Amino acid sequence: MGDDGKKKKILIGGLASVLLVAMVICVTVGVERNSGGNAAAPSTGGGSGGGISTANKAVHAICSPTDYKETCESSLSGANTTDPKELIKVAFNAAVNNIGEAIKNSALLKDAAADNSTKDALDICNDVLESAIDDLKRAGDKVGAFDATKVDEYVEDLKVWLSAVITYQETCIDAFENTTGDTAEKMKNLLKTARELSSNGLAMVSDVSSIIGQLQLGNLGGGATTSRRLFSNDDWINRRVLKGRGKAYAKPNAVVAQDGSGQFKTIKEAIDSVPKNNEKTFVIYIKAGVYKEHVEIPKKMNKIVFIGDGPLKTRITGSKSFAGGVKTFQTATVAVNAEEFTAKNIGFENTAGAEGHQAVALRVSGDKAVFYNVAIDGYQDTLYAHNYRQFYSDCSISGTIDFIFGDSLSLFQNCKFIVRKPMDNQACMVTAQGRVDPRSVGAIVIQNGHITAEAAFLATKPAIDAYLGRPWKELSRTIIMQSDIDGFISPDGWSPWMGNFALDTCYYGEYQNRGAGSGLANRVTWKGIKKITPEIAQSWTGGVAFKGDEWIKAARVPYVPTLMKI
Repeated sequence: MGDDGKKKKILIGGLASVLLVAMVICVTVGVERNSGGNAAAPSTGGGSGGGISTANKAVHAICSPTDYKETCESSLSGANTTDPKELIKVAFNAAVNNIGEAIKNSALLKDAAADNSTKDALDICNDVLESAIDDLKRAGDKVGAFDATKVDEYVEDLKVWLSAVITYQETCIDAFENTTGDTAEKMKNLLKTARELSSNGLAMVSDVSSIIGQLQLGNLGGGATTSRRLFSNDDWINRRVLKGRGKAYAKPNAVVAQDGSGQFKTIKEAIDSVPKNNEKTFVIYIKAGVYKEHVEIPKKMNKIVFIGDGPLKTRITGSKSFAGGVKTFQTATVAVNAEEFTAKNIGFENTAGAEGHQAVALRVSGDKAVFYNVAIDGYQDTLYAHNYRQFYSDCSISGTIDFIFGDSLSLFQNCKFIVRKPMDNQACMVTAQGRVDPRSVGAIVIQNGHITAEAAFLATKPAIDAYLGRPWKELSRTIIMQSDIDGFISPDGWSPWMGNFALDTCYYGEYQNRGAGSGLANRVTWKGIKKITPEIAQSWTGGVAFKGDEWIKAARVPYVPTLMKI
């Protein structure tokens, strides 16, 4: 036992060096192959020799897995180092600077914009691009603070944050939907290099992950994870509130009640009482009532917990909509921008109706968000699962068109998906996933869910077409497994977005589903429809897909990290 422990310490201590050497070796092989096996000898510096310098070789090596090699090498041309970690940080900083320039130029574009819709789009760009910069900076800090005891989580954090950077840039472009003039095209041009640099950064990190897998080093940390817990063992919320033991609530940090029996009458007032840059669990108990307000959890106001008296008793409602002149991103009744947010026993609703078109009830733009026994109700675009990692347990989500959409890595367990009656001549789609980069972590995973419909939908004659989803973006990815699918779902299963767009590049799979609508015999046969094996299905369970699920376990909600016995 003692000898094994010493060996493990030696392995862990040398892991960073092994990874860095492995990275250079793996990609240098590619460089040598590209030069016909006759790579020039490293330069000794100075002089006018024709050899490729060691620094240049390192740049070629670090850029080899990227899709935009010329942009990569250009961004690293001034880096006088052969340390892959430092090169990656330089690449991240190049993206930060490029996005910063785009933000500066967007201010000039806003001054020149002639219509409010374009100005609103530029406001969204400024907001999400600032978030992209924050993620790049913390990714750079993470690279510099390599932790060999938590390899899987270390790499996964980097991949999640860099995936978010790409999603934020895509969100900026999406904000220009239905705007006039050429501002949208100008913004695309401003972000072209930044998008390439961000994709390159994700490729570099993903290549490290691949090397870890090839060397089978993923378990050197010893198995047990050491992620921060959302709640301490003696936290009242673990013992009482999240376990839902009647109304025996201990002392929350804030109580909201419309009848004046709490500290605040509005949820906004309670949020305003949370310390800025909060990093301690802050529980807001929201008593039964219908709260007609738009609620936003600001960035860096982390670890906020909403507890209601039940999803039909405590309701937060709003009615902003795209048809009402508001950008989709800004229509959310509740918008979560901070990390480690938890909600239990509460309802979120957008009441704009089908005629409001895009009208979000809940937008989640914060990492490691957990929802339990939550109702999310609307019509089109009900739940904007925008970014990062999200988990939903025993929730209900209702809507019509694309009513779960976004590019987060979202797992829904034991949830009910209720299709509602749309406007005339409209079809319904449960999901519309928005992945755009092949290395992005984004996916919608539904496990042991129930896809059903309200009575008004089922009573409509002729019957309304309804589908499991459609590809919002080119690499849209959705997996539905071990779920009950009612018979109103079209035998095709999946719907095109427009023409042949993304039919070859999407990733849609079904596994061990049941119910009258689960038959695979008549499903569409796009190239993007995948056969899901038991091994692939297992890879999409929470215990594998999240590469570290302590944040879910810490929230003390029902959760199964593996395939279920149905």
